Order: sequence, then C-alpha cells, then structure tokens
Amino acid sequence: MKSKGFKNTIFLFLFVSIAWGQSSFSGKVTDSTGEPLAQTEVYIKELQQLEATSETGNFQFSNIPSGKYNIVAFTFGFQVYEQPVEINGDMSLNITLQPLGEQLSEVVLTKEREKVFRLQQLKKVEGTAIYAGKKTEIVAVDLITGNLAANNARQIYGQVVGLNIYDNGDAGLQLNIGGRGLDPNRTANFNTRQNGYDISADVLGYPESYYTPPAEALREIQVVRGAASLQYGTQFGGLINFKFKPPNPNKKIELISRQTLGSNGLFTSFNSLSGTSGKFSYYNYFNYKEGDGFRPNSNFNARNYHGHFGYDISEKTKITFEATILDYLAQQPGGLTDSQFNEDPTFSNRERNWFEIDWKLGSLRLDHSFSTATDLSFNLFALDASRKALGFRQNRVDIIDDGSERELLIDDFQNWGAEARLLSRYKIGTKDAVFLIGSKYYQAFNKQLQGAGPATTGPDFVFADEEFPAFPRKSTYSFPNLNLAVFGENIFNLSNRFSLTPGFRFEYIKTSANGNFTEIFTDLAGNVLETRVTDEENDLERSFVLLGLGASYKLNQSVELYGNISQNYRSVTFNDLRVVNPSQVISEDLEDEEGFTADVGARGRFKEILAYDVSSFLLYYNNRISRTIPFVDDQNRVRNLTDNAGTAVIYGLELLGDWNLRETFLNSSEDLKLNLFANLALTASEYIKSDINNVQGKEVEHIPAINLRTGVNFGYKDFLSSVQYTYLSRQFNDPQNSLPSTTSSEPGAGIIGELPAYGIMDVSLSYTYKKFKLEAGINNVLDNSYFTRRATGYPGPGIIPADPRTFYTTLQVKL
Repeated sequence: MKSKGFKNTIFLFLFVSIAWGQSSFSGKVTDSTGEPLAQTEVYIKELQQLEATSETGNFQFSNIPSGKYNIVAFTFGFQVYEQPVEINGDMSLNITLQPLGEQLSEVVLTKEREKVFRLQQLKKVEGTAIYAGKKTEIVAVDLITGNLAANNARQIYGQVVGLNIYDNGDAGLQLNIGGRGLDPNRTANFNTRQNGYDISADVLGYPESYYTPPAEALREIQVVRGAASLQYGTQFGGLINFKFKPPNPNKKIELISRQTLGSNGLFTSFNSLSGTSGKFSYYNYFNYKEGDGFRPNSNFNARNYHGHFGYDISEKTKITFEATILDYLAQQPGGLTDSQFNEDPTFSNRERNWFEIDWKLGSLRLDHSFSTATDLSFNLFALDASRKALGFRQNRVDIIDDGSERELLIDDFQNWGAEARLLSRYKIGTKDAVFLIGSKYYQAFNKQLQGAGPATTGPDFVFADEEFPAFPRKSTYSFPNLNLAVFGENIFNLSNRFSLTPGFRFEYIKTSANGNFTEIFTDLAGNVLETRVTDEENDLERSFVLLGLGASYKLNQSVELYGNISQNYRSVTFNDLRVVNPSQVISEDLEDEEGFTADVGARGRFKEILAYDVSSFLLYYNNRISRTIPFVDDQNRVRNLTDNAGTAVIYGLELLGDWNLRETFLNSSEDLKLNLFANLALTASEYIKSDINNVQGKEVEHIPAINLRTGVNFGYKDFLSSVQYTYLSRQFNDPQNSLPSTTSSEPGAGIIGELPAYGIMDVSLSYTYKKFKLEAGINNVLDNSYFTRRATGYPGPGIIPADPRTFYTTLQVKL
C-alpha cells in the first residue's frame, strides 16, 4: 500500500469527538503504620485498567462505569490485596497492605509473586501502549527455576510457545531465537528492546542483536507476535522487550550478589545495587562472565554494566536516564562437516578465529500524565557500537588452518532515535475508548570494512592489506539510513464484551550504500594478475502504510477470544548485500520482503487450576530472502546464492497450558507447589511460488513440524525445582530442502542440509535460607549429542555443536 493512503488512515482515527465521563474511583495505599506506598500497582480486574500510586500513595481512575469490580493492589515486599467493591458514581477507597515477612517459606513467597504475574499479563492498555486483541506472552523471570547465570534460553523461554532457539554455548552472550519460520540468527526478525527502546545494531539496515541483557537483571520479558508491527516496527517476528527489575521502592540500598561456577570453566559474577530515596530511585548492576567452552578454542570473557536512574519531578512527571556498556571477546572454534560432527562433536580445526563486541547504549525518557486519562512518553536513545570478526575461513569447512593471513571484518554502528507516544482514554457515547498516536525518528551511520587480517594467532584486529596485497576480498562501505514513522491505534468497545482495535503505521525509509569492493585475481603462484575495484553508490527511498486490526471478545471474566491481522515488511539489510565469505554470491535483483501475519485464539483460566492459550496462525511471506541457495557457478564451483527464494505460506497451531496440580489434588498444603506445564507448536509450511529451481512445493527452512516443551515445577517450603523436556523435529536450513553432504570435501559440507530432530532434558534446583539462596542444575541431563544450526558465516561456517551435559551452581546473597 502506498503512502497516499496515509491521510485517509489518519482521518479514521481523528474523526471521533471526545466526551469525558464524570465517574471516578480514587484512594490511597499505605502500609500497616500508615506510611504511604509509592509505585504500588492498583488494578481493576474486570476493566483491565492499571494505575500506579504517586509518591504520596494516591491513585485515581476516571470514566469508570457503575458496577461490581475486584480491586487488586500489589507492590514488592507486601501481600497481594484483593477486595470486591461496588462503584456507583465517585468513590474513594483506602487500602492497607501487610508486609510479607521473612518468616514465610520460598513456596509461599513464590505463590504471592505468581498472583502478581497473573495480573501482569499484557493487558489491553499498559503505559502508553495498546495490546488489545494481540497474541502476547510474558516471561516472569523471577519465577523461573533455571540456569539464569548462563542465560539458558531453553529454560527462560520454556513457556513461550513455538520458539526456535540456536544453542551457542557462550553463557548466553547472544540471544538467537526465531519462530514461525523466521531465522533465529541473533533474533534479527524481532524488534528487540530493553525498557522500551531499541538495542539492535541497526533497526532497518542490520537488525541483529549482539547484546542480550543478563537474565539475572530482568523482571520480565514481553513477547508480542507479528501484530506488534504497528507500534514497534514492520518486522514479521514482533517484539521482544526486556524489562529490568525496578528500583526497590522500600529500601535506600539493596544489594544482591550472585556467584556462579559451572562446567568448562564457567564463572559468572552478578552484583546489583538498588533503592529509592525520596524522589530519586536507581538500579545498577555489573555482570562478569568467563568460560572455556566444551570444545577447544572456545574461551570467552565479557563485562556488562547497566545503570538506571529515575527522578520524580512531580506526581505527574518522571524522568529516567539509562546507560549500558558491554564488551566481550570470544574465541570461535569454527564449524564442522557432518562426518566431523558424527566422529567427534568436540573437534576444532580453528584456533585463530576471534570475535569482539563493544556495545554502548543510552536512553533518556520522560513520562508525563496530563490527567488520569491522558499520558505522554518521550524516549531519546542512542547506540555507539562495533563488532569485529577475525579468522581463517575457506569454502571447505574441513581445510586445516595453514597459518596464512586471516580475514578481518569490522563494523561500526552509530545511531540515534526518538519516539513519542500519546495515549488518551475517552468515551464514544456511553462506551469507553482508548486512542494512541505516536511517531519515531531514527537515523543511523554505519561503516563496514573487510580485508586481510594479520597472520598471527591472537585477537589482533588490525588490517594487514599492505602485507598481503593478494588477499582476494576487500571492501569499504558506509550505510547511512533514515527512518520516519507515524503510528496509531484505537480501541473501540462496541459492547461490554466485544472490542475492535484498528491500527496503522506509516513508514518513510531511505537506505544508502556508498563504497567499493575490490577483487584480486592471481595466478597459481599467487602473483597478482588483475585488481578490479567496483564502486557503488545506491540510494533507495520508499514510503508505505501498514494496516492491522485486532478483536477481543470476553465470553466471561475467565475466557477471552482474540484475533488479529497485520501487514509486515522487511527491507533488504546491508548484511543481505555484502559478501562475507568466499562461497557467497549476492543476487543483483534482491527485493524487500512483505506479507502479513494473522492470529486467532482463546485464552483464559479455569479457577486457579488451569491457565491456557490455544491459537492458530497464518503467515504469508512474499519475496522471502534466503542466503543458502546452492548453485554451480561458471567455474563449476558449488556456491551459495543470496536471493528472494519465493512466496511462502506458514501456518499452524500453538497450545500453551499450565496445570496447578496442588490446587487440584492437594489444596490443603500451603507449603507445597506442583505445576505441570506444556507448550506445543504444530507447524506446516510450503513455498507456493518461486523462480528458483527446485524450491516451489518445498518446506520453508527453520521450521520443525513439532516443537514441544513440557515439564514440572515442584516446591516444598524453601526448596524449589524444575524439570523440563524440549523436543524439536527435524528441520531444513535451505529452501531446496537439501540433504547433508556425504563427503567433507564438498564446498557445502556442513553448511547445507537438514537439522536432525533432538530432545533435551534440563533439571534445576534451588534452596533459600534467610538472606541466602543456593541454586544448582544440570543442563542436557541425558548428554545428547545434537546441533541447532548450520552457520553460513561466523561463528562457522558449518555445524555448530550444542553443549553436552553441563553443571552449574549459584550462591546468592541478598542484603
């Protein structure tokens, strides 16, 4: 859809006349001594409306219809308060919260946090965002018994349905998740954010996430599927938003220190300081990680600092500043062919491959409430980062490193952006409505250099082009990008049960590529015969409107039917356009991807026994780009083509359930916790159209037909445990559904072929005594040998084996 539809779409959301209601519900929240409790969340369950108390403990809701409601209030360190009330006109309620008390067992405390978690599912409206009618999921990180120190994605995302995860064995330095056929590599098909602002390298030109916050610092992870494009971008995957733990509102200083030891030399140290003093609040952490990996040449170390500083200018206005710094260095053992993996998954024939990241993020945010009905947020954010990759790589994975020059790639990312959102609650006649309008400005200045690296062994990220003039691949590029977006949504409550939420997103995108690529041609003796320099200067501008519609129908207070459909778009990234290994060829006719995502489902809860979400989805993907299309060039060499593989259709069922066995069978035992959970994704796919030979009619890559995670959470008094089993059926990594190479001498050996099915079991335990907590666990208990990816470039190329059985133990002290 072209930009001419933009004016009509804006008019759709602005024509409504606003009429404010008069009914209000207000009150004050205090502790048992009468002291006000700030930042306490007060929630009206039936209306799904949430307000936080001011520094004086006051809260207020407006436009509340007469009726009976359940009012819930909660804050850290206090028991959850729930009280039925009847509102008929203006009403005030004083709420007193009781402290939890340190004498309670960890199971009882966990149950209290689970009550909060149930309330914190993404509601119709949260802050200045609308989620009505969307498929949303929340990972409550503080409720997970698992290997948080190593960011074990299998366990952390164990109750998010349908995710496909790459296992890297690097203690979670990078998150690699996809779903519904989207490539998991560095989570590039999701819009990744922390506390609401972007953290990837370049949202448009290079949306890969080299930085992932440590799970030990997180309160929750919000996952919104493809319909999130309207508010958070154009991408097919949706949104991943990491929300850090908030400052402790009840202490001036809170210290948490977590020290972890694990297999293969793993050591992590996580230390945080948090607190609130008057109008000022803060949360800071420093995280150090190091390890040797289970393969030779796999050592790594990383340092990560994050600072959050908030100041309440008034009851209605708050300003927040955040800074994040990450640097890490990792040695990469390279990929394997199928025969090498089958013979010895721990084998490595690369000792000179290195990878380094330097990541700096900053954010300045303003939140202001014009009234109880209208809220504004403004976020200014910036990134200054680089990635450096150095190593010996050839077409054939099994070639032994001869000690000659290495290949060096250096990328520098500088970008900044600003996003403003205005959300207002109003009435259309007697019905409540919510309007959101927002805009985003984003500008990026990226540079990429490629050339000869030194013939040394260590991480010497210095170009050696003069020393090795015959190095065949050299390039120098700059990639300036500009993006302007305007988006809006509106909740129309057509009845007390049924609502529609239409939305739009207007995008203006300008991407450029300026630079040159040098090819060196030599004779058999290595003498330079010809040097060919290709200059490139491309500017591409486009503007378009994406539309979407969400619907929600409440059967009753416990069951909701929902559905949504949203257009999606992904521009060609500069990673799609650059040659980073000798076996890769880029099509000259590469086009942007486009399509849509649709969901329909039912979610709810049966008493306190069963929580569920059952849905089906359809993803229509036009011009899908693949980097793994094998072909034979004019010199009879097998190489990989990056091109639009064709039009794909992906559809399936996603089922998530959590059964409270204690509530069902052992309701009298307060110190017992026993839950059975399962999530299952059944997915089918097909390329329905393609101009590439042997693609039409084939399955789409990165899609297991069966994706299952199931397990049991058990606890008694201060002891908690979790057992989880993960199973993924076989999947392909290329659109032609190629079988693995039979010999290691073939150029595509290890890179092209199916990924066999695998099943993994993880066990984790924890015990709490006063201010101390001891955690331990075993990942991959059955010691299965498996792999989750065939890398076309770094950290391969080739098969990247996943970790065998590993152990960890963590000691936490909380003061």
